[in-house]
Amino acid sequence: MRVILQRVSRGSVSVDGQITGQIDTGFVALVGVTHRDTQAEAELLAQKTANLRVFEDAEGKMNLSALDVGGGVLVVSQFTLYADSKKGRRPSFVNAARPEQAEPLVQHYADQLRAQGIEPVAHGVFGAMMQVEIHNHGPVTIILDSDAL
Repeated sequence: MRVILQRVSRGSVSVDGQITGQIDTGFVALVGVTHRDTQAEAELLAQKTANLRVFEDAEGKMNLSALDVGGGVLVVSQFTLYADSKKGRRPSFVNAARPEQAEPLVQHYADQLRAQGIEPVAHGVFGAMMQVEIHNHGPVTIILDSDAL
């Protein structure tokens, strides 16, 4: 499982012109799932997301977590995180999990963020064409990969 975290001052996702999820301070989490992922990977990455110390303290140092600053997380499914572009010019997505496997794991990640104490946890619509608005703060972008953890 892969999660790209972008620290934001605000973020939102829309489908067909309607906002389906939005947050202020926190993370936009782009979440990709591969075939071998299980709930354990979702739980590990949710714990890491909630506790990652990349928000500024009173001295301007990245020393606080989303939990510490009352930050939310906007979860957006992103199968393209498992794109393979080694051959040719068109990426292959065979490493991305099928929707019937990926959707419950993306939802489990969101549920585990709530269980960690993150509020709000907002999300897009799985499988929909989404417009994601990201107001990077920093910018700070962190890659979490369950294989590397």
